[in-house]
Amino acid sequence: MMQSTDTALTPDAVRAVSEAKDEPGWLLKLRLDALERFHELPMPEGWPGQPDLSALDLDGIVPYLRPDVDVTFDEGAREGLARTFDRLGIPETEREALAGDGAQVESEVLYHRLEQRWADEGVIFCSMDDAVHEHPDLVREYFTSAIAPDEHKFAALHYAFWSGGSFLYVPEGVSVTLPIHAYFRMNEPGTGQFSHNLIVAEPESEVHYIEGCSAPTYNASNLDCGAVEVIVGEDAHVQHSTIQNWSRNTYCLNTDRAIVEAGGRMEWISGMLGSKVTMLYPSSILRGRGASAKHLTVTCADDGQNLDSGAKIHHEAPGTTATIEAKSISRDGGRTNFRGLVRSFDDPEDVATSVECDALMFDNESTSDTMPHIEVIGDDATIAHEATVGKIGDEDVFYLQSRGLDEDDAKGLIVSGFLEPLSEELPVAYAAELNRLVALEMEGSLG
Repeated sequence: MMQSTDTALTPDAVRAVSEAKDEPGWLLKLRLDALERFHELPMPEGWPGQPDLSALDLDGIVPYLRPDVDVTFDEGAREGLARTFDRLGIPETEREALAGDGAQVESEVLYHRLEQRWADEGVIFCSMDDAVHEHPDLVREYFTSAIAPDEHKFAALHYAFWSGGSFLYVPEGVSVTLPIHAYFRMNEPGTGQFSHNLIVAEPESEVHYIEGCSAPTYNASNLDCGAVEVIVGEDAHVQHSTIQNWSRNTYCLNTDRAIVEAGGRMEWISGMLGSKVTMLYPSSILRGRGASAKHLTVTCADDGQNLDSGAKIHHEAPGTTATIEAKSISRDGGRTNFRGLVRSFDDPEDVATSVECDALMFDNESTSDTMPHIEVIGDDATIAHEATVGKIGDEDVFYLQSRGLDEDDAKGLIVSGFLEPLSEELPVAYAAELNRLVALEMEGSLG
């Protein structure tokens, strides 16, 4: 039988989650303080073009649900994950080309697996719940270091009820040459998933973390209120890739942030296809000299979807650079927004950010807006912003039809070319899966 809290966002519900996990006192206090701030902080409002959150009944969301399975790694769990990979279209050969993988259903992690060769190098890949007990010093050092519990209303809600997620630690000088993959799923209606991913890459290390998300469609709303904290050490390199395919009753209100030290490189690669509403703006705090960030995002919205995405860059040291490339596709009245925030602090020298936004619309009912926000202190900063909005041209479709393609295939080829920058950043099988999901989206087959 599944175990869950009730739907009330109360101190008793928080204590029930903490007790179920046998957490230390400091973590329970953090949860209770976050819940208090959640009730004090206002809902986001007044943003130009802000998605409508009025239908999201937070009091009706079940914040903690333990699936009716033994939450350990066994052959049954692994076979179940294999079936999930099959549904995602990821072949066995690609699964074997992973340094590790894991899966979370509802509020709990089913399992995490790490190849022994990387464990021998000192890499740690486990659930956040296990990390609290098995690596308490590392968790206390880095947990909440990138995202504060009182930063905004949904960050506070997250810290009050967080459960599951991945803890990934890469020691100094270790390059994990194969990706690590985690899969997140919500099966039950009216639930919230509050996973917390904490990635720590020590100096001169390297890792690529890939996550995928999905859920069946229900009449009741689901809530994805997760968080990702990434700590990029000096001269380290972290790539974080997401393929988000939540169902059309899901609100995706995550908070993702990286702190990048001197010479470090952070890459956020995101494909956002699902959900009813998404509000997600991964941010990179470039804290050390020569730190850099790359943000590449593709959103794809159709009828009933409002996908509000973007990127935030904070230049806090000299010689820091960033590139932001955002691509959006909308059809049948779908809405996409891009919000870009670029800030430089304390007059740093020789900082630069390039922002490029391209929107592709299929019809006159769809909308796409770009809302840049730039704050620069000092004169030695180069900030460039470029945005284009266009429709699929009849002449382009006609040309491809003259080469033997039907209309749907012609439009699909145009979309594939539009998405190529994102596909190039993913392993082959994941890029193929992204293209397949987009093709289904264009056919109106997802949800």
